[in-house]
Amino acid sequence: MRIVLGVAGGIAAYKAVLLLRLLREQGHAVRVVPTRASLEFVGRATWEALSGEPVTTDVFEDVDQVAHVAVGRSADLVVVAPATADLLARAAAGRADDLLTASLLVARCPVLLAPAMHTEMWEHPATVANVATLRARGVHVLEPAVGRLTGADSGAGRLPEPEEIAAAALLLVGSGRAPDLAGRRVVVSAGGTREPLDPVRFLGNRSSGRQGVALARAAADRGAHVTLVAANVGTEVLASASHGVDVVHVETGEELRHEVRTAAEDADVVVMAAAVADYRPASVADAKLKKSGTAPVVTLVETTDILRELVTDPPRRGQVVVGFAAETGDAGGTVLDHARAKARRKGADLLVVNPVGGGRGFGATTNEVTVLDRAGDVVTTAAGTKDEVAHAVWDAVVPSVDGRAEGPGDAATLRV
Repeated sequence: MRIVLGVAGGIAAYKAVLLLRLLREQGHAVRVVPTRASLEFVGRATWEALSGEPVTTDVFEDVDQVAHVAVGRSADLVVVAPATADLLARAAAGRADDLLTASLLVARCPVLLAPAMHTEMWEHPATVANVATLRARGVHVLEPAVGRLTGADSGAGRLPEPEEIAAAALLLVGSGRAPDLAGRRVVVSAGGTREPLDPVRFLGNRSSGRQGVALARAAADRGAHVTLVAANVGTEVLASASHGVDVVHVETGEELRHEVRTAAEDADVVVMAAAVADYRPASVADAKLKKSGTAPVVTLVETTDILRELVTDPPRRGQVVVGFAAETGDAGGTVLDHARAKARRKGADLLVVNPVGGGRGFGATTNEVTVLDRAGDVVTTAAGTKDEVAHAVWDAVVPSVDGRAEGPGDAATLRV
C-alpha cells in the first residue's frame, strides 16, 4: 500500500519516526511529507534514510513531477502525525501553501490526522471548530492522548503511541485480511476492574487494556460489529479503537458483568480479555478512611466468575466464549501448568494465557501468548505486537465461530 506520512512542526515529530518504521516493517511504501517547521525537530536525512524515498516540503520542488498533485493523488492512505494546531487550521481552511496541505487537498483516499499540542491549544474554540469542520468533511481526526506534554505540564494533547496511530489508520483501509468475521457480532472486555474500599481507594490491577483494545480493533478490521466493554482503560489507549468499535465504560467487576451479558445477548463471540478482580471488599466506607494508629482490617468476598458464568449460563446459545489468563508461575507449577488447569476448570472454548511480570504483559506494547482449548491442549502460540497477537488469537477463534451450531445443546456444541 502507498502511504503518505505527513509530519507537522511539533516536538512529537520524533514519534513519527517510530510510526514510519512500523509502517515500513509491515510492508507498506511510505512517502514522508514534512512541513518546513518539522525539519527543525527531525531532519530530512532521517526521513529519507528510513523511508527510502526522497523528501520534499515545498510545492516548488520536483515541479517537473507535479508533486503538489501527484503525491496526494497516488496515495492509498494519508496519515499526519503529529497534526499541530497550525496544520489543523490550514487543512480546515483549505490552504495549499506547502506540499503537505496541497497533498491533503488532492487526496481522495482515507485521511487520518493525529493531533498533538498543548491542552490550551486543543481546547481553544478555534481548534474545536477546525476539528469539527474536518470531521464533517470525512477526515478522521483522532482524539489526542492525555499525559505528559513538552514541559512539566500534563493534559489532553499528547500524541497517541505509534502503534495506536498505525492501527487506527490501517483500519480505515483494511489490513488485507479476509473479512472472516463479516456479519458477526463480537463482545470484547478490556482493562482492569476497580473494587472500591472508600470514595478514594480501590483494589485493582495493572492491566492497561491494550490487548483487549487490539482484539476489538482486529475483530472490526475483519468485518465484525464490535462492542468493547472497557474497564478503566485510558483515553490514549481507547483512541485507537474509536473507529468501528462501540465502547461501553465500566469500573467494577459487577458493572462489567452486567454490560458484557447485556451486549452478549445477540453476540456470536465473547472474549473476556479484561483482568477482573477475584475479590472485592465486603463493605465500602462512605467516607475516606483516615489513619488512626491501627491498620484497618478489610474483609474480602469473592466476585462472580464471569467467564465461568458465560460458559454455564450463556446469554445466547451457540456462542463461542474465549477467556484470558495472566499467569506468573510459582512453586506449584509453571505458567502453562496453571493455565491448563484453568482451561479445564473454566470450560471456555479457548483460553489465551500470557506470562506477566518482569516487563511482560501489562502495559507493554508487545505480548506473547499460548492458546489452549478446553482440554488444556495447545491450539497455537503467538508473539509480537499486541495487534499481531490479536490477529493470531482471532485466527484461532474463527474456525470455532464458523463451526458453531445453535441447537438444544449448551454453548460448547460444535458442528462436526
